[in-house]
Amino acid sequence: MSGVLHLARPEVLALAPYSPARWDPSLVRLHANENPWRRAADPTRAGLNRYPEPQSSALTAGLASLYGVNPAQVTVGRGSDEGIDLLVRAFCSAGSNDVLVCPPTFAMYRFAAAVQGAGIVEVPLRVGASFALDVDAVIGACTPATRLVFLCSPNNPTGNAIHPNDIERIAVALADRALVIIDEAYVEFAEGGSMTPLLDRHANLAILRTLSKAYGMAGARCGAVLASPEVTGLLRRLIPPYAVTVQTIEAVLDALAPERLAEARRQVERIKAERARLFAQLTRVPLVSKVWPSETNFLLISSRDAGRLLDAGIRGGLLVRDVRSQAGLGNCLRVTVGTPEENDRLVASLEAA
Repeated sequence: MSGVLHLARPEVLALAPYSPARWDPSLVRLHANENPWRRAADPTRAGLNRYPEPQSSALTAGLASLYGVNPAQVTVGRGSDEGIDLLVRAFCSAGSNDVLVCPPTFAMYRFAAAVQGAGIVEVPLRVGASFALDVDAVIGACTPATRLVFLCSPNNPTGNAIHPNDIERIAVALADRALVIIDEAYVEFAEGGSMTPLLDRHANLAILRTLSKAYGMAGARCGAVLASPEVTGLLRRLIPPYAVTVQTIEAVLDALAPERLAEARRQVERIKAERARLFAQLTRVPLVSKVWPSETNFLLISSRDAGRLLDAGIRGGLLVRDVRSQAGLGNCLRVTVGTPEENDRLVASLEAA
């Protein structure tokens, strides 16, 4: 069996995918039990009374072009969260397989594994080395039961990126042993580029991408898993046939127009500039003991009294993320970079504490 499909659950490999109603826009649809009339307030072009195309070919092609891959390497879903869930369900059998995570990191990896009944192996980031990844420990912790290795780069909530050489070293060491998944939700804000060029060299590599951050479409819920065509085919067996709505398809296709992409790139540059300004301001807040360098749209701060800072933000009408429950972050908060006015108000509120 080619690639990494030998690592997938046998029952998923044997699963006959659900067959949705035939998609042929040239024919009148009297085969899907839809309402033939549109609602008067329906704002969409396609019509909400009709089911969308399963794995919309236009949307898949648009995201493939955006990410520089082949459409056969793209599975589109409801944000990165659905991609994480699909991967765990496709590769992990309850009580038999493990997922490796590197805390502190995005909590959905652990959550999806727990829902599936998979074991969780932890290889903590090196807190004393600016949350660097321990490559040797990751490779050494993988056992025959390990199916998935989740690496977030840049990492949420620490903001640091993993060096491409480290990712490739792990992919090579775990070839035929585990699928290595790189979560690139914040890669547009980083100095380095995406790991997508590695996909054609390593069959056991998959990449998570999302439109929620840099493209300002968190409410649309659209993300993608980029992987080999074999893995893509497997995930498409599991995903519900109409997972991505008509509204999302049309909104994303509009957002992929050249002028909209140019606007998104300009906003990313503004966020990066504001990130640098906010970094400098937060270092001068008395209760802030450290601001960690970031390649994302947020900053991790260590505090002498995180509770007081949380309360001060709320008094100023602002919410920041309490991450103190995560490993190695006992005194930390995560601050999203907002507009200049919001950032100024945040700093003033925290200084007042």
